[in-house]
Amino acid sequence: MTIFAAKEVRKTFTNGEVAEEILKGIDLSLHESEITALVGASGSGKSTLLTIAAGLQPTSDGQIVFNGQNMTDMTSEQIRQIRASEFGFVFQAAHLVPFLTVEEQLLLMLDVAGTKLSKKQQKKEVAELLEQVGMDHRKDAYPASLSGGEKQRVAIARAIIHKPKMLFADEPTASLDSKRSKDVMSLIRDLTKTLRITTLMVTHDEEMLSYADHVIAMKDGLVELLPTKKEGTC
Repeated sequence: MTIFAAKEVRKTFTNGEVAEEILKGIDLSLHESEITALVGASGSGKSTLLTIAAGLQPTSDGQIVFNGQNMTDMTSEQIRQIRASEFGFVFQAAHLVPFLTVEEQLLLMLDVAGTKLSKKQQKKEVAELLEQVGMDHRKDAYPASLSGGEKQRVAIARAIIHKPKMLFADEPTASLDSKRSKDVMSLIRDLTKTLRITTLMVTHDEEMLSYADHVIAMKDGLVELLPTKKEGTC
């Protein structure tokens, strides 16, 4: 099932009298329960496409369609509501709130998403997800006492606690060593499948591409579908 589509998306930035077209007519479809990885050299347009897809900046032309809705026709408030309730975000740094415990990080996200669950139900949802990501034993810990891998696990849990339809991951393993990177990507893959999330990920790490269902290469503002090699295959 197609959840997201970019249709002839273009983005031009102007510096003084000089205009540079970063995206040159992108067509892209993303599907439920799949991970799509964006790769390419710096300046190829990966981050620009990711932020446009997430509603963080507008297109210059073309359409962004999410769950059958044309986001390019929406007001900024409508887009903000979609980001809060339907999108989840994971970045290179975990960006955890330093004075909140692990449990409190997730409860805050539920509030931001406008949950209608009771406090008791919220705590139950948080406890179940923390167990799923292997962090239930650290629910009362503060970020300063967590390892890099633990922080990313909490960041992933926070990103999906409100059950978003889409997860945007920008270099989610860039700050981790090889083992922790694989652990985090295994977690993202498992959650994408079990919760039927649509994941769009930017990465420079070729080892992480084996966890993706599709790999899209970006070059000179255009995209190309690359063959994939699944994790664990030769």
